Amino acid sequence: MVRKNWKLKDVDSDAVDVLSEALGGNRVLASLLVQRNVRTISEMHDFFSPSYEQLHDPMLMHNMKRAVDCIVQLLHDREKMLIYGDYDVDGTTAVAMVYSFLKKQGGDVSYYIPDRYSEGYGISKQGIDHAYRSGIKWIIALDCGIKANEKVDYAKSKGIEFIICDHHYAGAKLPQAFAILNPKCDDTYPYKELSGCGVGFKLIQALSSALGLPQEEAYEYIDMVAVSVASDIVSMDKENRALTYLGLQKLNTNPSLGLKSILSISKMRKDQKITSDDIVFRIGPRINAAGRMSSGNRAVNLLCGQDERLSRELAREIDEHNTLRKQIDTEITSQAMREMSKDPQQESHKSTVLFNPNWHKGVVGIVASRLIDTYYKPTVILTESNGMATGSARSVEGFDLYSAVEACSEYLENFGGHTYAAGVTMKLENIEAFRRKFEEEVSARITPDQLVPSVEIDTEIELSQITPEFCAMLKRFQPFGPSNPAPVFLTPNVYCTNDVRTVGPYGEHLKINVYQIDEDGTKSPVVPAIGFQMGGRVKEVKAGRPFHICYVIEENSYQGNKSYQLRIKDLMAGTLRTITEDLHDETVYDGGF
Repeated sequence: MVRKNWKLKDVDSDAVDVLSEALGGNRVLASLLVQRNVRTISEMHDFFSPSYEQLHDPMLMHNMKRAVDCIVQLLHDREKMLIYGDYDVDGTTAVAMVYSFLKKQGGDVSYYIPDRYSEGYGISKQGIDHAYRSGIKWIIALDCGIKANEKVDYAKSKGIEFIICDHHYAGAKLPQAFAILNPKCDDTYPYKELSGCGVGFKLIQALSSALGLPQEEAYEYIDMVAVSVASDIVSMDKENRALTYLGLQKLNTNPSLGLKSILSISKMRKDQKITSDDIVFRIGPRINAAGRMSSGNRAVNLLCGQDERLSRELAREIDEHNTLRKQIDTEITSQAMREMSKDPQQESHKSTVLFNPNWHKGVVGIVASRLIDTYYKPTVILTESNGMATGSARSVEGFDLYSAVEACSEYLENFGGHTYAAGVTMKLENIEAFRRKFEEEVSARITPDQLVPSVEIDTEIELSQITPEFCAMLKRFQPFGPSNPAPVFLTPNVYCTNDVRTVGPYGEHLKINVYQIDEDGTKSPVVPAIGFQMGGRVKEVKAGRPFHICYVIEENSYQGNKSYQLRIKDLMAGTLRTITEDLHDETVYDGGF
C-alpha cells in the first residue's frame, strides 16, 4: 500500500464570507467554491448554471476567419477534404464530429485515422500519401499536427495544404500550415485548455455562422465534446465545464446514435443518470479500445453511424475489444511489476523506464498508470514497433512530465503530449541513454512531496452534516475533473459498526458503516462507506476504535430511491482532538495505520 500525505487546502476567508452570505450562511459550500476559483456572486451563478451563453465567440481564435473562409470556399467548389485525427477518444470524437458536420453540409469529405502500430501517433506520411492518391488537396487535422513540421512540408511538396486544429504544446517553430487553430499558441482566445475535439467544435460553431446556419447545428455534436473533455483529462473549468455540462445534458436526453449504442452495452441502468465518471470509466475506455486493439476507424464508424443495427454491431465489437484490452493490460502489468521487483536499484530511482519488445503497444499507457498506483514515480513504458522503441509516459501529481521528456529530446525521434502524459519514439539503441537522462532530469526537477501521493482535503465536516439537502447542493458542483475535482471531506474520530467486511470478486474492497459520537455521548446516524482496493486493511478497522477518514460523497439511485455512501480515499488511526488545526499548522499526516 502506498503511503499518502493528507493536505488540507488553503482558502481565502474573505471570499468565503462573500459567498457564504449568498448561500444562506453555508461556509462549507462557500469554501468549496472559492477553492475552485469561484470568488464572486456572478461567478457562482455561472458555475451553478452553465449555459451556451458562457461559450466564447469562436472568431476570437487566431486564424479562425482564415480557416472558415477557406472551408466555406471548399464546400462551394466541392473540393475534396480529408478529416485526419488521432486514434484516441479525443481524436476520434473530433474526426467524427467535423466529418459528420461537413458531410451534412454537402461536403466531399472522407476521414483518416492513423494505425497505432504501423504509423504511430499524429500526422503520418502514409496518411498524406493516401490523400495524394485520392486526389485530396486539403487535410483538416484534429487533435494532432502542431509539431508535424516535416510532415506538413512533405504534404506541401505534393500540393496538399493543412488546416491544423490542435490543443497540444507547440515546438519552437510552428508548421507551415495554411491555418493553425490552437488556443495554446493563441494570444487572442481567452481559454487555453480546450480538448482537441473542443477546438474542432469551435470550428464548426464558426462554420455554422458563416454558412447562415443556426448554432443548434453545431450543438448537435456537443455530447461528443463532453466525451472528449472528460476522457482526455483536460481542465474541467470555465468553458470546458460548460461544454461538458451541456454535453451531459444531451447524453442523458438525446445522445447521438453511436454514443447511445455504447451506453447500451456498458451495463448502465436505464434510470441511472450519466455523469463525467461514466464517460471516464464506461464510454472512453470502449472508444479507446478500438484504436488500442484494432483500428480507430471502427470508433469513428460507430460515432458517425446512422444505422441502428450496424451501430449495435459495432458497439458489441468495440466492447469485445475492451474486454480483450483488460486481459492484456492485466497480464503486462503483472510482468512489469515482476521486472520492478527484480531490479534492486528501482527503489532508489526517482523514475521508472521499462522496455519489453513483446508488450502490446495499445496498452502501455495503461500499464504506466498502473505502475504509478503502486510505485508513484514518473513512468515510461516502452515496446518495439516497426524497429523502434515506442511507448507512453505518465506523471505523478504536480510534476511536469512533458518538460522532463522534452529535456531528453536528443535521444528521441518523436514526442508529444501534456503535463501529465506523453508519447515517445526512439531508436532501440537509445533506450539506455534515454533511461539515464530521464532519471537525471526527473531527479533534478521533482520534489520529495511529489514522490508521495497526496490526498487533497477540501474541508472538515461532521457526519451529521451529510443531509439530503447538502448532497443535492454537492451535485451542482458536477461535472467533476481536473480543476474541479469531487470535493474531498475529512471527518475525524469516526467509529464503525460490527459489520466490517470485504467485497468484490477477490475481497479487494473494504465495506463498513461509520458513525460519530458527540461530546454528550450521542451517536450520529450511521453512514455506509466503501474503500476500493482497501480490503487488506479490514483487520485494522475494529468496532469501538476511533479513526479518521477522508472521502467523497456518492449518490446511489435504484428504482427511484436515492441513498448516499462515502467513498473512502484514505483512513488513519488514532485519536486527534483538532486534526484540522494540526493540518493547518503544516503537520502532514501519513495515511494508514
